[in-house]
Amino acid sequence: MISDIFCKIINGELKADIVWQDDDFLVINDINPQAPVHLLIIPKKHFEALHDFIESDASLLGKALLVADKVAKQVGVHDKGYRLILNEGEHGGKLVPHLHIHLLGGKPLGAKIVQ
Repeated sequence: MISDIFCKIINGELKADIVWQDDDFLVINDINPQAPVHLLIIPKKHFEALHDFIESDASLLGKALLVADKVAKQVGVHDKGYRLILNEGEHGGKLVPHLHIHLLGGKPLGAKIVQ
């Protein structure tokens, strides 16, 4: 059984500040925010990485972007803009082995995060 921190949150074993959820996704506040709004969009089905998705999962990936836009409206960052980040692998800065998308906003984020 997979037991990363996001699976434990999804299964109710750990508490999190839940912003939104449906049958497929959970959206929580990041515990170490890098912007005034820093949310994590997490699929409830466990995928360690993008390479775990198969063609039949394509609609779930598309839905993740629709969820991001919906939640951006809900938390008030939609109109001025926001950034979506999906970290992959060690060099990409991925810390939790469960695919997730960061939604950041609430201030000007600049053209780049890294130089």
